[in-house]
Amino acid sequence: MTDHPATPTPDGAVPEGAAAATAFGEPGALSYGAASPAAPLDDTALREAMNRVRVEVGKAVVGQDGTVTGLLIALLARGHVLLEGVPGVAKTLLVRAFSTALGLDTKRIQFTPDLMPGDVSGSLVYDARTGEFEFREGPVFTNVVLADEINRTPPKTQAALLEAMEERQVSTDGVTRPLPDPFLVAATQNPIEHEGTYTLPEAQLDRFLLKLIVEVPARDAELAVLRRHASGFDPRDLAAAGLQRAAIADEIRAAQRAAASVTVSDDVLGYVVDLAQATRRSPSVQLGVSPRAATALLAAAKAWAWLGGYPAITPDHVQTMLVPTWRHRIRLRPDAELEGVSVDAVLGSVLQQTRVPI
Repeated sequence: MTDHPATPTPDGAVPEGAAAATAFGEPGALSYGAASPAAPLDDTALREAMNRVRVEVGKAVVGQDGTVTGLLIALLARGHVLLEGVPGVAKTLLVRAFSTALGLDTKRIQFTPDLMPGDVSGSLVYDARTGEFEFREGPVFTNVVLADEINRTPPKTQAALLEAMEERQVSTDGVTRPLPDPFLVAATQNPIEHEGTYTLPEAQLDRFLLKLIVEVPARDAELAVLRRHASGFDPRDLAAAGLQRAAIADEIRAAQRAAASVTVSDDVLGYVVDLAQATRRSPSVQLGVSPRAATALLAAAKAWAWLGGYPAITPDHVQTMLVPTWRHRIRLRPDAELEGVSVDAVLGSVLQQTRVPI
């Protein structure tokens, strides 16, 4: 990936073949869409719009360029993102700034132990004036759903997101209601605090296209954060920080179609399958990735290739996106976990041992 300007990967690094893969570690004014552009936009103009989004988010969030790229990849691939990081690394601010830069409607759901499924998807409410039940939409009916601390609610409430994330619809009392387009779920969780939390079931984890690790920023980035706060920056007031809408809904949908049209050769398809099968044969793995995980990797690689200006995906794109796309879909054997083996290390080994098509 040397013929095009380097873009930070979802871990903030610049990709260089297989080595890059192992390194992975206020709503706008619009409601559910925006007016159409005056003229059809080509891929170059669409990429410029996506890059403007990255610049706008940088006005509020410092040192998380790779995570912003991951959010863009998930949006382009019509997927969802699980953000994992310790408290205070700007996970919530990042999602708010991202949706503001996109000009999309966003709603935040604070997941708590007493949250009910109807509090997420909506429920039937009796109207005394008409004597009938009417459906009241839940906060999932929006463009960007911020599922804050998703692992603090029981599995039955987490399951309220399953249909929405996979089918982009909500079914209640035999009636199916479509969700707005575009639609993105960005969920956050704390990796170190387990009291009062519930482990996300595999079915829920499999709905997320990417799992991104939000790291503590480096010294220079943290210093820049303090300088901004010393100058009066208020993370609750993004408008005062100068954030503006950088794209409209029609541009986002056009970019999604363009990313999906990136071509892929049979050799690269075979490479993805070989990688998936290698996870199932690994001695440290109890549950390898599924065929859906393979299609997820293909979609993420297409989005990453399109962002870089490539007409077709290469093994480099697959290698770069493998870890964030598969790290949450693999279950290690108990003995491997006791020995300190990590999923990222297993995936790095899979990359090294699988033949790369020339």
